[in-house]
Amino acid sequence: MNAALAPSETASLTAVSPELVDAARAFAQAARSENTLRAYRRQWDAFSAWCGARGFPSLPAAPAVVALYVTDKVGAGWKVAGLAQALAAISVAHVAAGHPSPRGAREVREVMAGVRRKVGTAQRQAAPLMRDQLRAISEALPATLKGQRDRALLLVGFFGAFRRSELVGLEVEDVRFSAEGLEVTLRRSKTDQDGAGHVKALPYAATPSLCPVRALRAWLDAAGVTTGPLFREVTRHGTVAPAPLSGRSVSRLVKESLEAAGLDADGFSGHSLRAGFATQAAKSGKAERAIQRQTGHRSVTMLRRYIRDANLWTENAAAGLLD
Repeated sequence: MNAALAPSETASLTAVSPELVDAARAFAQAARSENTLRAYRRQWDAFSAWCGARGFPSLPAAPAVVALYVTDKVGAGWKVAGLAQALAAISVAHVAAGHPSPRGAREVREVMAGVRRKVGTAQRQAAPLMRDQLRAISEALPATLKGQRDRALLLVGFFGAFRRSELVGLEVEDVRFSAEGLEVTLRRSKTDQDGAGHVKALPYAATPSLCPVRALRAWLDAAGVTTGPLFREVTRHGTVAPAPLSGRSVSRLVKESLEAAGLDADGFSGHSLRAGFATQAAKSGKAERAIQRQTGHRSVTMLRRYIRDANLWTENAAAGLLD
């Protein structure tokens, strides 16, 4: 399933060169990130398989069928965010094939409205990785090549407030060491699909075991990595592979590091680094605009989803109320 010009649009463009039409299709597809396209393909494949198993056509799909699909997935435990992504994928596939999108049909809208009312829209958030947990993890990591990589990845990921995809997409060329610390150029992100770029500054930390600058320097020197992917696979024989880590590897690394340090890993994921930075920064009294500059959030509203629990106890209206 690719975002492309619909057949109805291309049929009337017979005088246009095939090369120009192909270029337009390529630009249309590039409007969405690779992660989004992969998610859409996965969702579309799931919907097509569901329809096929029940004898329903998937393209075009009747709005009533889409409504039944949504209902079935709610019963399977899907959340509103997952349902919305599935509907987006179904919509894109229909429009790309020249069919009206069933997402806006009355049957689908009414079912989704009922789901939001009954199930709710709150998403399960990754538990934030806080300072004491990060310190325990860093100090528990071994002095092996893999341990040095893991320490560097965790500290850079935390202090840079990186998303998993951003972290594993970094290359040595994106990093510049300076007297003040580390400057990391994020060439493209979820909120910067046009590739304008964003430079994040990571200062030296007073505590060596929590210093992202020293940790990254140690990893690069030990691994002999001078170009290409910044964070790479390390084989069980201690060999540094040319391939970068995957986003899933980051989540697994966070959980395994917590467990190795004797901490509970339940609820933590790769996103815990980013959430932990925002929450810890808020608890430490950092200004929202400064936190937003590091996380790259476009709006304070989205940022506050991360830090809403940071001041539950420091700014608690009930504390000492009747003392």
